[in-house]
Amino acid sequence: MANVLGCAAVAAFGVTAQVPRHVTWAWLAAWPLTHAALALTPQLQHYGGLSGVLHAAVAAAALHLTWRTTGRRRSIGWAVLIGLAVKLLLERPWLGPTQLVPGWDIALVPLAHVTGAFGGLVCCAIALSIAHGPVQPASA
Repeated sequence: MANVLGCAAVAAFGVTAQVPRHVTWAWLAAWPLTHAALALTPQLQHYGGLSGVLHAAVAAAALHLTWRTTGRRRSIGWAVLIGLAVKLLLERPWLGPTQLVPGWDIALVPLAHVTGAFGGLVCCAIALSIAHGPVQPASA
């Protein structure tokens, strides 16, 4: 259920942010990268879920807002990126590949969130560079 609600929230963010097609393609490119990075973690025996991919989408949409928009929309992009960074740090992914969190009936994989966000940022930066030339912040 958390993944379904997360999908709805991320989709709403993408629509509201007016994410262009090339940013959506960047998010799709980040999907396998997110899971490939998890495959390199031998302690993680299995993983099922969309949380890493959802973090990739949020990171890509927020990066688009910070680099390709101005004014309030740009500020929202920065706020989301900063909030995402704080969230990732508070999850303390360095403590291990899985974590038991009160209130959840499954072990969470904070590393998936980190690899997803990183993959989303990298793929989006590449997509923005291809679509618009070298990525430079939009003028205020």
